[in-house]
Amino acid sequence: MYPYIHLHLGAFHPEIPTFGLMLWLAAVVAGLVMERSFRRTRISADAITMVVVAMIAGIIGAKLWHVLDTPEDFRQQGWSALWDTGGFAWFGGLVFGISALVIQGIRAKIGGLRILDLAAPAAAFGYGIGRIGCFLSGDGCYGKPTDLPWGMAFPHGIDPVFVAVHPTPLYELAGGLLIGTWLWFRAGKPRPTGSILAQYLVLTGLARFLVEFLRRNPHVLWGMSNAQCASLGCVAAGIALLVWTSRHSRVPIAEPALAVHKTA
Repeated sequence: MYPYIHLHLGAFHPEIPTFGLMLWLAAVVAGLVMERSFRRTRISADAITMVVVAMIAGIIGAKLWHVLDTPEDFRQQGWSALWDTGGFAWFGGLVFGISALVIQGIRAKIGGLRILDLAAPAAAFGYGIGRIGCFLSGDGCYGKPTDLPWGMAFPHGIDPVFVAVHPTPLYELAGGLLIGTWLWFRAGKPRPTGSILAQYLVLTGLARFLVEFLRRNPHVLWGMSNAQCASLGCVAAGIALLVWTSRHSRVPIAEPALAVHKTA
């Protein structure tokens, strides 16, 4: 594993955390995808800035949720637990990131629900790429021991483990890329406002619920982890939104190119 990249620049020998590097790459990719979404719908707002703000809010939310979810870390480490490179809760990042996007969408007069539709593919791609940082740093997000041929040990990780375990960050990388690709092509077709967000909530919630069976998180309710409980809530919210959009959004949003073609 490579928790840090060691550079040799003359007299300087900086160490760059791979987790932070992958978060930066995730923000770049998400920003590019978001910008492309804006261009496809002829929106002139600053997509890159919106993604950066949402990313920062998501990181803060993920860390705060983790500290609240695992108070023993805070008792052992004190305030330094807030700056630790390990320990980020997916659900906290989702809530804070969505909230930041809604506020920015309203301020830009795009609309809170529509901005989330536009951001859904970017969020899926960004989440998947961000998980590469978890994998490279060995921060403890991996799974249970396994005899499968692709099982891996993380002896040099931030949270070392010396037996072969499920490389669950790679599973989540694959899931994020698949979900992002599906949403990108769905968003390019006429659709009710909110339907892409609804699909994102259902798919990402289901993906996280399933991968939790392979992870080491403790069970808290009916044999489920906190993340699985949050995932079920995410799926339920997505299903409810799909029902709502089917009943209230009668006129689908057409992409500009499609609309021009119809009037020609």
